[in-house]
Amino acid sequence: MADFQPKSILIFGATGNIGRYITNAIANAQPAFDHVAIFTSEDTVTRKPELIKELKSKDVKIITGDVNNPEDVQKAYQGVDTVISAVGRNVIETQIELFKLAAESGSVKWFFPSEYGTDIEYGPQSANEKPHQLKLKVRKYIRENSNGLKYTFVVTGPYIDMYFTLSPDVIEAGGFDHKNKKAVLIDNGEGKIGFTTMPDVGKAVVAALHHPAESFNRALIVQSFVVNSKQILKELEKQTGGEPWEVSSYTLDELREAEKKGWAAGNPKAVSYTLRRIWSEGGTLYEKTDNERIGLKDEDLETLEDAVKRELTTGY
Repeated sequence: MADFQPKSILIFGATGNIGRYITNAIANAQPAFDHVAIFTSEDTVTRKPELIKELKSKDVKIITGDVNNPEDVQKAYQGVDTVISAVGRNVIETQIELFKLAAESGSVKWFFPSEYGTDIEYGPQSANEKPHQLKLKVRKYIRENSNGLKYTFVVTGPYIDMYFTLSPDVIEAGGFDHKNKKAVLIDNGEGKIGFTTMPDVGKAVVAALHHPAESFNRALIVQSFVVNSKQILKELEKQTGGEPWEVSSYTLDELREAEKKGWAAGNPKAVSYTLRRIWSEGGTLYEKTDNERIGLKDEDLETLEDAVKRELTTGY
């Protein structure tokens, strides 16, 4: 497959939070792909008519079916050479069957499972992190059962677009509330975190698609920029009139304690504690990313200023 270039792409989870950005980037890619399609449910088509209309206007084919029905998936795979999955955390495990069917399809050559987030193999401790378990299970299956089917894990770290949020239910996890000009920092906001903006996640997937040989059978580490919460706060203050915000801070130990209690109580938002603790511990920092490997240049990526401007105008 030394000369392989993807031509026909099928996307799962295309209308979800990150899937929308990935699909939009693929649909607008230059050079363009010959065929782009999404696999979605009839219910989604009914609930999101404007999004479906927009995709159709970009010559994206809409295939409806049940992701849990092998016959529907097999039919959708016909003539497809590359599958992009952006399914949500709640259905991550379904990708094992999607990958199995792709390997049996005869046409699919390359599979991107739904990663686009925190590095689940950053270090020894990663194997024990609760939010990582299903993604780790999917990775293990793919590596052991690829049978010649190429794969790529696109690891982006957190989306800064979602880091701007401040949830009262998990206040110790920190965040920002631009409407009320409040910020909650961890360890006074000194720790650096590697972020990718949601539009840049889409750019990264397209860059990987355009560089297959550099992307096959590996995890690609991509980032828009590395900043700390103090820098984020400073930019938010600057773009909201320049007045100081109301700021409070929790220690990393307090975050760890809240995380422990959250999981013990069965709080569904406990995952937020864990992920923000991982980021605060340095789990997004690298000596070198794979941006350059797949042709992602700094000038092509968004800045903190860009991300804050979007948050204050349209949101993600």
